Amino acid sequence: MSKIRVTLVKSISNVTARQKATAVALGVTKIGHSALHEDNEAIRGMIRKLDHVVKCEEA
Repeated sequence: MSKIRVTLVKSISNVTARQKATAVALGVTKIGHSALHEDNEAIRGMIRKLDHVVKCEEA
């Protein structure tokens, strides 16, 4: 299975509590930090909810 690298590019201080919790679950809490995840539907859904503050790329 392929991997996805998720990077936080904008601050999460002005997002809802649920979106903050999603960012923590993805492992990106500071701007510029990255996390590597398996490419599956659950992770894709989390990224979709945070598409305005994260960048994702194939790893």
